[in-house]
Amino acid sequence: MDLRDKVAVVTGGASGIGTGLCRKFRAEGVRGLVIADLNGDAASDLAAELDGKSYAVDVRDEAAIARMVTETEAEFGQVDLFCSNAGILNLDEGEFWATSSPNDVWQRNWEIHVMAHIYAARACLPDMMRRRDGYFLHTVSAAGLLTQPFTAAYATTKHAAIGFAESLAITHGDHGIKVSCLCPQAVDTAMLGGTDGGTAGLDGILSPEQVAEAVVQGLREECFLILPHEQVHQYHLNKAQNYNRWIGGMRKLRRSMRPPTLP
Repeated sequence: MDLRDKVAVVTGGASGIGTGLCRKFRAEGVRGLVIADLNGDAASDLAAELDGKSYAVDVRDEAAIARMVTETEAEFGQVDLFCSNAGILNLDEGEFWATSSPNDVWQRNWEIHVMAHIYAARACLPDMMRRRDGYFLHTVSAAGLLTQPFTAAYATTKHAAIGFAESLAITHGDHGIKVSCLCPQAVDTAMLGGTDGGTAGLDGILSPEQVAEAVVQGLREECFLILPHEQVHQYHLNKAQNYNRWIGGMRKLRRSMRPPTLP
């Protein structure tokens, strides 16, 4: 996809990776830029700076996403690229690390990391399929491919996000629909909280601008997996080639790390 003259919607657009994407998309010449965020004031400020349109949206609200898409189509004619970028991070705590998070934390991760992607697809697919053209970018994280110690709810739902993206690409590829999953490791955002990124930061911390640059290249090449940290490709191969060895290596890595704390 060449972004020039396209219409792009970015959820979680008012901070972190989302802001990097919005700035880069505007620099690439999109004709319509919609910035959606739970923080409506921040989205409005960024939209004013980038000559975009803002929405205060909780991505867990399917009706709100549907309204945003309908209004965007009415104003710009279509949505060419929908970036489901909003995300949260909850760290495990307590004696039973992988299961200790309460049910509401698991549910919130599920709604933001999986159902929000489904809601966006439901809203956009009818017009995209009519035009036989459209693109979904899902910000997933390398945790969706490789998992991440001390983040069971996050890593599990990010795996599920990969599964839905695969289903979307397989089911609707013949209808002209394209799908990419953005899977970085550590990125210098508020989610990192000024830490070294723990296991995700072992291969370095990228800026949102570097991630956005990788996204534009990945969209241009229509890659299903966009991997700003090149090491993730080899880690993913290692996992597939010898799962038992990979599990053992991840146990060793976990033992070497201190449990993280939220900022």
